[in-house]
Amino acid sequence: MTKIERTIKIPENVEIEVSGYRVKVKGPKGEIEREFKIWKKNVKIEKKNGEIVILGTDSRRKTKAMVGTVAAHIKNMIKGVTKGFVYKLKIVYSHFPIKVELKENKLYIRNFLGENSPRVAQILPGVKVEIKGQDIILKGIDIEAVGNTANNIEQACRIVGYDRRRFIDGIYIYYRGIEEE
Repeated sequence: MTKIERTIKIPENVEIEVSGYRVKVKGPKGEIEREFKIWKKNVKIEKKNGEIVILGTDSRRKTKAMVGTVAAHIKNMIKGVTKGFVYKLKIVYSHFPIKVELKENKLYIRNFLGENSPRVAQILPGVKVEIKGQDIILKGIDIEAVGNTANNIEQACRIVGYDRRRFIDGIYIYYRGIEEE
């Protein structure tokens, strides 16, 4: 029986604490904590000699997939606390000018297709929103929170009942990546 193992080197400016299936990552941009809900206990997360080791105790395909998934999440957590993530969205309209307004943790999209009531998109905690002209810029250290916020905004402008080839109005993601400074 072969074991599956993935190792992740811990950068110098990052601290990682592992306790069971809970991983806490601290870096220059902030701190992220996540508990991995692994329903079969055939994956172990350990910290050894400045590395994170994810071990699969058997060689089944599902175990291999789980080991890869946990490794990818931890890499994204490290990347988030060192560099940060950014999503850029573009406001596009051809019929009615769209007005976007940010209040507390909600983004209000007004005059979308001439509608009287605003459409509302939820901004998740830990995501910073900037509105610059026709661009909406989302920044944060948690890739899931930033990505889900971008999706909330895009889905708030979903068009139903119109020909999408003609009515291209909406807010669309055009860039996602690492924050440049």
